[in-house]
Amino acid sequence: MRLGLALGYWGRGPDPRHLGLAREAERLGYHSVWTAEAWGSDAFTPLTWIAAHTTRIRLGTAVAQMAARSPAATAMHALTLDHLSGGRLLLGLGLSGPQVVEGWYGRPFPDSPLTATREYVDVVRQVLRRRAPVTLEGRHHALPYRGPGATGLGRPLRPITHPLRPDLPVLLGAEGPRNVAQTARIADGWLPLYWSPLRTDLHAEALAAAPPGFLVAPLVRARVCADVAEGLLPVKAMLGFYIGGMGHARRNFHADLMARMGYGEEAGRVRELFLAGRREEAVAAVPDAFADEISLVGPRGRIAERLELWRAGPVTDLLVTAPDPETLRALAELVCP
Repeated sequence: MRLGLALGYWGRGPDPRHLGLAREAERLGYHSVWTAEAWGSDAFTPLTWIAAHTTRIRLGTAVAQMAARSPAATAMHALTLDHLSGGRLLLGLGLSGPQVVEGWYGRPFPDSPLTATREYVDVVRQVLRRRAPVTLEGRHHALPYRGPGATGLGRPLRPITHPLRPDLPVLLGAEGPRNVAQTARIADGWLPLYWSPLRTDLHAEALAAAPPGFLVAPLVRARVCADVAEGLLPVKAMLGFYIGGMGHARRNFHADLMARMGYGEEAGRVRELFLAGRREEAVAAVPDAFADEISLVGPRGRIAERLELWRAGPVTDLLVTAPDPETLRALAELVCP
């Protein structure tokens, strides 16, 4: 099991700790560092900055949102950064949800998310392989475009730039069982948002068709600290926001996932409180048990014991969100002694 550092996306501004954490992770032998995007900072620009200040560590997006760019534009970002970094990019993609896709990007959320994802990955693969001009008779990502308003002058093209790696790894953030199963068929890896080493059977059927070498790279918040309850507070705050605010009251994929993991009633309560503006109560309503099973928090000995559960399952890469170099070092010593 390899280690990755998950930096996420910016808040009000760039986090001055991120570059230092990335360089420390590289020094400690971490395999990868990952950035994200929501509706503020983008995923590729900070990753390019990190690439310029590191030499070996792999560079991943977890995740770049599909609605933010056409698949050809995303492939251009990927092949460009892969060249600049010497072949270190791992392209993680995610569909996001209706609230972000329609409210931020001004695009309709696809009525067939699996088809939209499959078409998107198809175009990205075609660009990166550069075998022929890119064409797709797609429902969501047709190339050339022949829909309403088309001039009829579009023609298939292939990238001017030769990609450094035609087999650049593509990973997908997926939550629903059918989406995870499709990810195992069409992608090189999966980026689970909430992963519990106690519930690996939840995904066993969906991952059954995964090929050899398929990556399972969950994001996990970690902190070495004396007080477990205190260490779980940031985890609960994140969950409160995602379960309560990252989606609509009628359609929230994160809340649905929490329900499939056995916390349906609690997810409903968190969402109810958050949408009523009672955010502190929503965070407090997140069960400690749920926050604990998807994170690595507490004294070093406790984390060492719990790491054995993560090692026992299909996880290949542990993408750690850690607030301090001390936690990064402790995990490096425990996972890669």
